[in-house]
Amino acid sequence: MQKENFVLTDLQTILGAPYCVGEDYVIYCSDCLDLLEAVREEVFALTVTSPPYNIGKEYEDPLPLEDYLSWCQRWMAQIYRITLPAGAFWLNVGYIPIPGKARALPLPYLLWNRSPFHLIQEVVWNYGAGVASRKSLSPRNEKLLWYVKDPANYTFNLDAIRDPDVKYPHQKKNGRLRCNTIGKNPSDVWQIAKVTSGQDRASPERTPHPAQFPLDLVDRIILGFSNPGDLVLDPFIGSGTVALSCLAHDRKVIGIEINPDYCRIAEQRIKRFLADRQSRLFDQILLVF
Repeated sequence: MQKENFVLTDLQTILGAPYCVGEDYVIYCSDCLDLLEAVREEVFALTVTSPPYNIGKEYEDPLPLEDYLSWCQRWMAQIYRITLPAGAFWLNVGYIPIPGKARALPLPYLLWNRSPFHLIQEVVWNYGAGVASRKSLSPRNEKLLWYVKDPANYTFNLDAIRDPDVKYPHQKKNGRLRCNTIGKNPSDVWQIAKVTSGQDRASPERTPHPAQFPLDLVDRIILGFSNPGDLVLDPFIGSGTVALSCLAHDRKVIGIEINPDYCRIAEQRIKRFLADRQSRLFDQILLVF
């Protein structure tokens, strides 16, 4: 805990002034490699992030494939270096075309062993809405890679993320319930809705960011693979969803984002969340009296 508090209170001295800062969060507007290389200690219990996929989105300049993979290898190595011994790294990536070889190759096939972390599991994130296709099956999933630093010692809070939707919750075997009364293991296929856009179909949490993490997805990772009080990192924080999840679940968070427009979106979401929480707390106090 002492190291975590040190990072949140003194990071400005080490890395310079942040874009925005609060009691339990710090957001930097910078190239993540510059800041990650400046951190000298193992301080993060969990990193959750989704980097650019190198497919030409508005927030990226596509690189030659090998350059992109080398870039990913560099920042993943830095994350490993500053992760606590029992810490974890969750990486969300999608697909990439390779001319003459593949229309849509899953990036985990190219990235999984570029990280010094130990790979525990691949999780398939399945969603209903997405891009339609006429010459292939419509894509409806992305991948999440669950890495740990020490395969013999890591956080896994299964009870915190159990799925209560059990088909036969009262079924017994030899007089005992077959299912956990809290719910079932959510398995390695997660059916969680994407953040959609468009008139009459946009998700309530939608922001102008073009590739926004759904809060339900991040909540499952934060609750299942970190503990209250832990320090969490997102080096590509985008619209700030990881920060919101951390603040909602008693974690501390440091985010990095190179695009000032997205930093502004993240800051606005954080401040709105904190204001709403304060208002709810005030309402509860009034009810008591």
